[in-house]
Amino acid sequence: MNGSNRKFSLFSLLTAFSLMAVLVLAVAACGATNGSGNQGQASSAAAPSRQAASEPLPKEIRIGYQVSPNGELMAKALGLAEKKFPGVKITWLKFDSGRDVNTAIASGSIDFGLVGTPPGASGIAQGLPYQIYYIHDVIGDSEALVVQSKSGIANLEDLKGKTIATTFGSTSHFSLMSALKQANIDPSTIKIIDMQAPDLPAAWQRGDIDGAYTWQPVQSKLLAAGGKIIITSKEVADKGALTGEFGVVRNDFLAKYPNVVKQYIEVLDEGTKYYRDHPKEASEALSKELGLTPEETLKAMNEITVLDASQQTDEKYMGTPDKPGAFGALLKATADFLVEQQSIKSAPDVSVFQKAIRNDLYAH
Repeated sequence: MNGSNRKFSLFSLLTAFSLMAVLVLAVAACGATNGSGNQGQASSAAAPSRQAASEPLPKEIRIGYQVSPNGELMAKALGLAEKKFPGVKITWLKFDSGRDVNTAIASGSIDFGLVGTPPGASGIAQGLPYQIYYIHDVIGDSEALVVQSKSGIANLEDLKGKTIATTFGSTSHFSLMSALKQANIDPSTIKIIDMQAPDLPAAWQRGDIDGAYTWQPVQSKLLAAGGKIIITSKEVADKGALTGEFGVVRNDFLAKYPNVVKQYIEVLDEGTKYYRDHPKEASEALSKELGLTPEETLKAMNEITVLDASQQTDEKYMGTPDKPGAFGALLKATADFLVEQQSIKSAPDVSVFQKAIRNDLYAH
């Protein structure tokens, strides 16, 4: 897909996102690069839950994660999954983008994965074998358009004729295109290129790109290398184009191990609460994962809104089996955007997205 050659309309998208825009105001980013069986050091008490007698434990749980400063990365840093499932091999596999998580899910190489709203909406629309079990975070200032200070770019209008990189099909790509639409700027006047986030700093240093719309920790690295922010995803979301990150689980794993999925939700809940209650200690632990200083990490943590288990069934998010939340409409609107971008051929009815949201895993 070449984002620089397509115009699109977000009228219906912005209408659907208005259901979610209050979220950012009320509550004040993604191919596998390497795999590891990181066992971590558990520094928080996470007593194993009693397993249903009829449900065996898997020998291994494969978690496809991204280096995003949220509760799941906190759980990894603290070794909470290893504590929750003693005797089970916990394998953490790092991915650079949600589209690569989709590929891994399709191939059956991971059980759990983290994706942003665009790749997640794409996966559901295309019938990938997964369901949504947890919303990790709402993206705010943690994703932004960063440009070279020497580029002469002072606003979105100055992007014309410039080379801007982003990861196609990601939340950053979605926010970039939404920002251009909101500013009535034709994306075909800009050279928009596809690049994985870890490759951006080298391209930046070579002078191959004038700017990049990307997430943390790469965003901080570009700022440290002489960059400046033009617009953030929080600003884009405030005008209706909300983005977030959520967890998906393979259908066959969920069918065979529903209690394990519920226990992993407990792991994420504990990681998120530690993240919130102990920001200094959390930033120190996450800094090793992000490759940033603790101070830079704390800043990145404050740029997103993380959700705990009790918030998942709020009407702004998953909702309940009896009363679906706004998240299904958000994914439907995102899928409609992807159709306009010719990333996917068609977007199913909103009911398909609502059925993929497993709010029944939570006690009501």
